[in-house]
Amino acid sequence: MLGRRQEINLQLTELVDSALLAAALWLSYVFRAYFLQSQFPDLELIPAFDEFLWVFAVVVPFTPIVLESRGFYNGILNKSLITSVKQMFSALLVMATIIGAFVVFFRWNVPSRSVTLIAIPMAGFVLLLREAWQRDRHRRRLLTGNGRQRVLLAGLPSDVDRLLGSMSPEQRAEIEVMGRVDLTGQPVSDLVAEMRAGSVARVIFAAQHIHFGRIEEAVQACETEGVESWVCADFFQTSIARPTFDVLGGKLMLVFHTTPQISWSLWCKEVLDRSAALVLLILSSPLWIVAVVGIRLSSRGPIFFHQERAGLYGKGFRMWKFRTMHPDAEAMQKALAAQNEMDGPVFKIKSDPRIFAFGSWLRKFSIDELPQLINVLRGEMSLVGPRPLPMYEIAKIEKDAQRRRLSVKPGLTCLWQISGRNRITSFDEWVALDLKYIDNWSIWLDFKILAQTLPAVMKGSGAS
Repeated sequence: MLGRRQEINLQLTELVDSALLAAALWLSYVFRAYFLQSQFPDLELIPAFDEFLWVFAVVVPFTPIVLESRGFYNGILNKSLITSVKQMFSALLVMATIIGAFVVFFRWNVPSRSVTLIAIPMAGFVLLLREAWQRDRHRRRLLTGNGRQRVLLAGLPSDVDRLLGSMSPEQRAEIEVMGRVDLTGQPVSDLVAEMRAGSVARVIFAAQHIHFGRIEEAVQACETEGVESWVCADFFQTSIARPTFDVLGGKLMLVFHTTPQISWSLWCKEVLDRSAALVLLILSSPLWIVAVVGIRLSSRGPIFFHQERAGLYGKGFRMWKFRTMHPDAEAMQKALAAQNEMDGPVFKIKSDPRIFAFGSWLRKFSIDELPQLINVLRGEMSLVGPRPLPMYEIAKIEKDAQRRRLSVKPGLTCLWQISGRNRITSFDEWVALDLKYIDNWSIWLDFKILAQTLPAVMKGSGAS
């Protein structure tokens, strides 16, 4: 895994294990207090659950920390069951010592040894089950390539081979190498072409034998494209002013970020996107019925319109909308090209004759955008982000810096949307708003945009 991503995944795993430990302790208590008590009435009654809370407070948060210190979360792809059991047993001894210290020094009592004896194998079983599931998930990702980050490797071939060789199987499982560029013999333009062709999320430079001027030029090209640069910096001193470092294959990496870094905030954004999309899909179901019936009665042709749009890092995806134009709209666009009111690669005109009457109403209140909630659920879009452009319009972008809008997921709404998109006819101004969003992103900014989107939708303002 990549350094910061690995850290976040580890923290998530520890949270899951804490929840599993809490469930195991609670189920052990229920099993002893109710099931065994009913089967064997002569058993001594155990205290109320409240008296076990201090054990919960020690075991649940601290056991994952001890397991981490014993190496339980390391190298799960190649780790044997025996190794996992040994690590768990070692952690159990540490936790037993901690609980014993509480009993001796604070005079706190363990209310029932039987609950503990039941909880230990149950907790061990669920933790091993979670590890087996995670191992299987990693192996499937290795086989299928799903969920991997697309990366480009740049540098002297021998240095690149050495870097790949230093990476663990888990780290290799996280990336999909889309190509290699030898910067000692190829121009930076080749690097840019490979980035675009592979829709890569980052470029990893094995820079040990490359002149710094060439690295600087290549990093600037990545910056222009909005693609993250990772420079293998094991030859750098850590006294460099204000660097951002990460670790890959045990080597220090200097990271140049032009987008929000991987963080809990981004993880929360992903969770909120998908959760909110599911809720909105359910709540908006009556509008779907209205749209389907209205389109069927108003215009011949399919209910839905789908088109290949540029997603994260320019990777194409199929975006869905309710159809609001006549079936031959794309053919008519060539005849209307002279009326285009938007500069740059985007086509946009007021009172577009390709839109039928009911379609115009759907657009006014943005009901035509509702099917994109499915794209959000699929992880192809976000609720907030730059609007996705068709692939053929992306190909027409002349200013390389404008491609940086592709460095985040496209969204249902954005600053351009709430700024009155009908009043903005300059593509430069549109992109400037997108880049402003990227450079100032926060969860709070997303909430503010969503809060301003709802009134705009209700009023029908800013609709095309």
